[in-house]
Amino acid sequence: MNFKTQNFLVAGLSRSGISAANFLSARGAAVYLYDDAPEAFGRKEVLALRESGARAVESAEEGVQACDVLVLSPGIPVDHPLPVRFRRAGKAIIGEAELGCRCLRAPLVAVTGTNGKTTTVTMLGAIFRAAGQKCVLCGNIGKPITAAVGEADEDSVAVAEISSFQLETLSSIRPHVAVLTNIAEDHLDRHYTMENYIFLKSKLLRNLRESEFAVLNYDDPVVREMAEKVRCPVRWFSLREQVDGACLRDGALYFENEKIMDADRLSLGGEHNVRNALAAICAARLMGVDAASVAGALSSMPGVRHRIQTVARVGGVEFIDDSKGTNVEASLSAVSCMRADTVLLLGGKDKGYDYDRLFAGLRGSRVVHCVLYGENRFRLLDAAVRAGEPRITLVPKFDLAVRVAAMTARPGQAVLLSPASSSFDEFSGYEERGDRFASIVRGETQFRNEILSEEGTRGESAGPAPEMLVKSEGEEVAQTADGA
Repeated sequence: MNFKTQNFLVAGLSRSGISAANFLSARGAAVYLYDDAPEAFGRKEVLALRESGARAVESAEEGVQACDVLVLSPGIPVDHPLPVRFRRAGKAIIGEAELGCRCLRAPLVAVTGTNGKTTTVTMLGAIFRAAGQKCVLCGNIGKPITAAVGEADEDSVAVAEISSFQLETLSSIRPHVAVLTNIAEDHLDRHYTMENYIFLKSKLLRNLRESEFAVLNYDDPVVREMAEKVRCPVRWFSLREQVDGACLRDGALYFENEKIMDADRLSLGGEHNVRNALAAICAARLMGVDAASVAGALSSMPGVRHRIQTVARVGGVEFIDDSKGTNVEASLSAVSCMRADTVLLLGGKDKGYDYDRLFAGLRGSRVVHCVLYGENRFRLLDAAVRAGEPRITLVPKFDLAVRVAAMTARPGQAVLLSPASSSFDEFSGYEERGDRFASIVRGETQFRNEILSEEGTRGESAGPAPEMLVKSEGEEVAQTADGA
């Protein structure tokens, strides 16, 4: 790509967009900037770009007239008016991830799927480093791919988490190893149908040839079907079957016929993390990492931020951040890991999920109370009522929901934030939501102690929490005990 002879319009001035603009500027390109939110142009990173010569455009039409190539951040969907206008004008559109992948010099391991992407990528990073291999984590985790280009040289490995948003504009990606963790309902507010979503996930495998590998989840029937169209060797990972790849056998994790480690040595608990570890083992061994380095890394790595992470213990209650649980399957996986009775925080931006499946999955779990909040709280409530779930509190906003959950939980219980929803009704991303959760609960010590001193310390025999009715702006927004 000739950067110096074309004008590039970067759309979406968040992390990936800023990275793409800096990447292009460093290569002598003429850079223009666009964002739907006018306040974006006041960010210090954008101001720095403008001081270095980047120019802002105020409208889609101005951008089409001034520029030859549109560079899309993942947050801008392909049916946004701006890319629609570029397509009508016959002009090129490229995603930030595609731009970076075309320039990467390092071998690439790419991971996609609905759940487990971040954990699998983090595991792979720990494995490569344990083996003494320079490794750069990028994509939807760590650095944007355009920011990783300069760091990820021929002597390193790039491990990229690839989202469905990024796959919308990825066309030429050809990783040495492509990992697909699973397929479950997600992002239908953007992709509209499961067929579209599945197609996007399959794009990671499209360009693979005989010299590359696809690492696929044998236990997922949708993923298993994708193997029929793959033109490269396939290695599987499975919790249930003895497969050509990585599997669980007699309580141990194997690659082919080689025992890697006992499952109980994994530093991260839960069946879903056994599955993530199998995917990482398979990819790492295909990249030539020795078994001892794999086992050492997986037995010692810390947990992933915002994924079933204990952030505080207050008044005998454990507070667990699973803000990254943004879909039904992820939240049910988190709930399955709970070993204490749990108050569950659910809600956020509606992504079009089947919440009936969520509440059906909670039957028989350790969840003793649900606090529903956010934009989709009434859809969640409807599903809870249909499921006959009586243990519900409904509140409008996140901060209040956390405090209500803290007051509801008894000593010996847990409060789990696993919202089964995106964060974009109140936050810029799941990271901000998780950080806010931690900030609130770490600041709740005095507040909670005051509550307990007024009521007397709540013991196991204290019985149910008193019913609460919370009102905001004249709206009756919380009802408990009867679910209606």
